[in-house]
Amino acid sequence: MHLTIGSAPDSWGVWFADDARQTPWHRCLDEIAEAGYEWTELGPFGYLPTDPATLKQELDKRGLKVSGSFVEGDLPNPDTGWARIEKQLRGLGPILNQFDAKYLVLIQDCYTNLFTGEQFAPARLDEAAFARLVDTTERVGRIARDDYGLQLIFHPHAQTYVEHEDQIEKFLAATDPKLVSIVLDTGHHSYCGGDPVFFMKKHHARIPYLHLKSVDPVLRARVLSENIPFALAVGQGMFVEPSQGAVDFIAFRDVLRDIDYTGFGIVEQDMFPAPFDKPLPIAKRTRAYLREIGLG
Repeated sequence: MHLTIGSAPDSWGVWFADDARQTPWHRCLDEIAEAGYEWTELGPFGYLPTDPATLKQELDKRGLKVSGSFVEGDLPNPDTGWARIEKQLRGLGPILNQFDAKYLVLIQDCYTNLFTGEQFAPARLDEAAFARLVDTTERVGRIARDDYGLQLIFHPHAQTYVEHEDQIEKFLAATDPKLVSIVLDTGHHSYCGGDPVFFMKKHHARIPYLHLKSVDPVLRARVLSENIPFALAVGQGMFVEPSQGAVDFIAFRDVLRDIDYTGFGIVEQDMFPAPFDKPLPIAKRTRAYLREIGLG
């Protein structure tokens, strides 16, 4: 087993390219390095400097390497959504190439307003819309591969059309494994009622990349019973560090050992918004915990 551990701006409360409530990017990079991580994602496009030379200088002086970054968009509706997706893809591709990064993460837009909980689209797609989601995903995967040498990894995510285990398995069955793999986010998977340990064991051949975090089961139950909007739940501490919460990381580690897993494990603990002094101690504890249990 060889699990390459990294972090992400998400673990510093970063959800958007520009938001005054977020940790400033230079502090985020300083603290990722201080916490003991050598790899990082880039976060939302535009949060870190987009000039390649500037970004390289900032990462190099902190000893940081890039595992990948993400694009997001409205996949089932390419007539209206493709331009936004392509702009991100064409902007990120050359940057990821400069850092020899291998992975491009793709996330479907949410069907709710994350802050109010208002649902503005169906939670499940009909067959025609699902087929369009698959087609758009494979289109992104083909461009990522052919133009930039990147492997596309789709991120099943709470409040999107691919969030529950049955939806993820349908997506896997429908997509070309030569073009599309997936991220297993242990936190989102558990939050959406799945078992990340069992799912990893069953589908590891399509999972080269992990997002590592856990879920507070008591808060999750209250969120579901009271219909608390997702972003408010995150702000209340829905996602917790791997040493806590509902995900059994010892069992998860054992599966990784059993399958002789090779891939990335990115600590990505959503905490938007986060007080600026909150992320670093958590990041240090998590890095120590992962070493303690034999994960990187």
